[in-house]
Amino acid sequence: MKLQISFDGLDIDQNLHIARQVAQYADIIEIGTLPLFKHGICVVERFREAFPKAVIFADTKIVDRGRDTVSIFAQAGADWVSVMAGTSREVIHGVCSKAHDLGKKVSMDLLDAGTPGQEALEAKSLGVDVLLFHKPHESDPNLSFLEEWEMVRGNTTLPIYASAAVDRNTINHIVAVKPDGIVIGRAITESNDPATEAEFFYRILKGITL
Repeated sequence: MKLQISFDGLDIDQNLHIARQVAQYADIIEIGTLPLFKHGICVVERFREAFPKAVIFADTKIVDRGRDTVSIFAQAGADWVSVMAGTSREVIHGVCSKAHDLGKKVSMDLLDAGTPGQEALEAKSLGVDVLLFHKPHESDPNLSFLEEWEMVRGNTTLPIYASAAVDRNTINHIVAVKPDGIVIGRAITESNDPATEAEFFYRILKGITL
């Protein structure tokens, strides 16, 4: 089970400061949508420079102009981009085709999926590499959204990453549904000791005795 650590702060230097403390525990380093909105490709370039060997995920949430967007972020140093399940099949396929031509990968975000099970069923044929299963940050901070997990899991052989209100109290509930990876942001990046928190979650996901 992989650990994807998400950096959503607006200050690039602060994000990098925290990332240097936790990078050894991250299978994937995610640059969140807010810093991408504020800084554009600059934040991707800075992370690539700081972590030349890391897998960097740019949470682009593409809905249109997919091929061009992939090219821009791939050139900046991103290894992964995200596309929204609710956009057209043509956009999703275009994003995946361009990403694969460039040696990159695509995560399809099920957040806006009208029928998550159906979108999951079609994803592989469109070229998607990974599915992201989560809920809006503004929604009720509970795990009720996991009730739809089996609908998605039963309709695809693709890896599924889960993103939720992860903390020390909820992590075991999320691990129990056996995602292929878990995305964790604030529980690590906003803690008083990011390295300790990252190691804690890393050990759980890797099955390492605490």
